[in-house]
Amino acid sequence: MSDLSPELAAAAHTVFGARLPLAERYVRHLATSGIERGLIGPREVPRLWDRHVLNCAVLAEFIPRDAHLADVGSGAGLPGLCVAIARPDLEVTLIEPLERRVIWLEEVIADLALTSVRVLRMRAEQAINEVDCEVVTARAVSALDKLLPLTVPLLHGSGQVLAIKGRSAQEEITKAAKVLRKLGGSQPEVLTAGSTVLTEPTTVVRIRVGRPDENA
Repeated sequence: MSDLSPELAAAAHTVFGARLPLAERYVRHLATSGIERGLIGPREVPRLWDRHVLNCAVLAEFIPRDAHLADVGSGAGLPGLCVAIARPDLEVTLIEPLERRVIWLEEVIADLALTSVRVLRMRAEQAINEVDCEVVTARAVSALDKLLPLTVPLLHGSGQVLAIKGRSAQEEITKAAKVLRKLGGSQPEVLTAGSTVLTEPTTVVRIRVGRPDENA
């Protein structure tokens, strides 16, 4: 943590608490084997904490306690592993089709002893019979109109999709309106995560499925 600014160090302490050493270990994996195996670009190393790990971990503020979370297109564990480290109460399933990424994720999970995290090597549409969760997360997978058919079915009628997005969030929502009506989700909300701890908070699109009191 010595190479972080005081602001980032404080944010990391706030977000991860007693599990900060696990987050630091995860970042070391990203900065070493993650780069060697092509999961993270070498230019991202100076920005791993703010642009990636903290940016993803603050998603946890929208997730109910003891929920089962499925992370679609996990890649380097963003955001699934970040949230799992921050929230040990969650059961987390990482869904990733590429073998080399799955192997890396399994190695990191074992090293961090994250017993409540598992990896499924398959595409999201193949995981419907394997996963029944309350929350689905995704980051940099695809635009909402393509993402929603991959994520909403994993909720089996009740829960919420939390998609990390950028400035195009509202435009994506507009384009996904027809797909959303077909899938039966609520009108998407554009939320801000980490506004009290991050200089650049995370933009999140949330879509609820089922009764509001079931996935508040």
